[in-house]
Amino acid sequence: MTDRPDTGDLVPDVTLETPDGGTVKPSDFRGKPLVLFFYPKDDTPGCTTENKDFTEAAADFEQAGVALLGVSKDPPAKHQKFIAKHSLAAPLASDPVENGLADALGIWVEKNMYGRTYMGMERTTYLVDAEGKIARVWRKVKVKGHVAAVLEAAQAL
Repeated sequence: MTDRPDTGDLVPDVTLETPDGGTVKPSDFRGKPLVLFFYPKDDTPGCTTENKDFTEAAADFEQAGVALLGVSKDPPAKHQKFIAKHSLAAPLASDPVENGLADALGIWVEKNMYGRTYMGMERTTYLVDAEGKIARVWRKVKVKGHVAAVLEAAQAL
């Protein structure tokens, strides 16, 4: 699939909802690199581990001058509970159910589990430079060791 934005492209500027009822979009971070990590669902094992790993490394990203933003299709109220339950430090945002940022990036995809087909988030991380261009993409992320690889790339930016 070559129609989805990739390295060198501007990240689409789609508005997301924050758990506190506000909004955020990628352009809000211009002037500073951004790690935009997309995960399927709050409070599932892999997603919880990924969010906890980003939380543990949040100070290192901050020291490198890199912002973090985790995104799923879960509603803001669910994000609030997820953040509180696991003391998460990386900010989260909710992607609109239709025509959201995940759709614009081509990572809201058809998935298959136990013979059932459904739409779901492809676990993907984007490192966005200070100008809003995608510097690096990790597709179909495996959680173990992922945050360390992203931090290393962010520090090298």
